[in-house]
Amino acid sequence: MIKEVIGIGETEQEALENAKAQLNLDENAEFDFEVIQRAEKKVLGLFGGKQAQVKISVNVNENPADVAEEFLKNVINAMKLEGISVESEKTETGATFNIEGDDVGYVIGRRGETLDALQYLTSLVANHVDNSYFKITVNTGNYREKREKTLEILGRKLAFKAVKTGKKTSLEPMNPYERRIIHTSVQKVRGATSWSEGENAGRHVVIGPDPKERNYRRNSRNKPRPSADPERKPLDESNGAGLYGRID
Repeated sequence: MIKEVIGIGETEQEALENAKAQLNLDENAEFDFEVIQRAEKKVLGLFGGKQAQVKISVNVNENPADVAEEFLKNVINAMKLEGISVESEKTETGATFNIEGDDVGYVIGRRGETLDALQYLTSLVANHVDNSYFKITVNTGNYREKREKTLEILGRKLAFKAVKTGKKTSLEPMNPYERRIIHTSVQKVRGATSWSEGENAGRHVVIGPDPKERNYRRNSRNKPRPSADPERKPLDESNGAGLYGRID
């Protein structure tokens, strides 16, 4: 990764030292530099004059996982939460950070909103290190696994309700990954269907009876009870890229 900064000073040498200080470069560091603006003295010591500007370019070999971990720890420290630790599991293509401690409830937030925001921001930081896709997961205990199971049960429950009552139900707004969990669960119940409505933060899932199955049930003498259908394919609103999709 190439980092560039511009140093400013009364002379070219001062501008160079200013740029080096911004990158915390020592005397033995290797870098390229370019004089953008040479220093110009003021006319009669009063008019005009310009400060020197020097641009430094240096190749920094940063690991996305290390950068992400440092960022996440800094954010948690800024939240002033005590007794919080971050355990990491890193691979070549991603990293999982597990947050532990007495105050993890504040890290999770309402229905996981704070945890999702931390994961999103940490993903942005990691993926801007070398502009390639690097998967980041931020969890606490097995919260995400429990949340996924809860959504699966909710989706099936409301799907059976839709088949039985013929009425639709609107759920609370969710991110694309959680909406896909609901869709997957609903699509396994014959006679029920799901779709998304709303825009941006207000986008949510609606579960209702499947109109394609209505005529079939109406014309059937022995109206079958709703049952699971593993062959039906769920809607995919996350493009298969996990929570919040791919971060570019």
